[in-house]
Amino acid sequence: MFKVLGSPSRLYLVRLLASEPSGVSALVQRSEMSQPLVSQHLRTLRQAGIVTVSRAGREAIYQLADHHIAHVVDDAITHVLEEDASDKGEI
Repeated sequence: MFKVLGSPSRLYLVRLLASEPSGVSALVQRSEMSQPLVSQHLRTLRQAGIVTVSRAGREAIYQLADHHIAHVVDDAITHVLEEDASDKGEI
């Protein structure tokens, strides 16, 4: 899981999906990544069991398989930001 989440783009998609399940088109707009890139990252996240996909008519809707993943990602980002701030003498 951590290897898959090593990509900043995939981390961003996970954070977007933590707020609400979304289709590829919505994720493309919200992330400002290209459609092929978003689809590729979603495929990787799905294969790792991080996201699931369901159908709503013709559209595929992606969501986190487990919301604990969002907490792990948020905690890791908070930790990195705290370390960065302490390195700069801000804490």
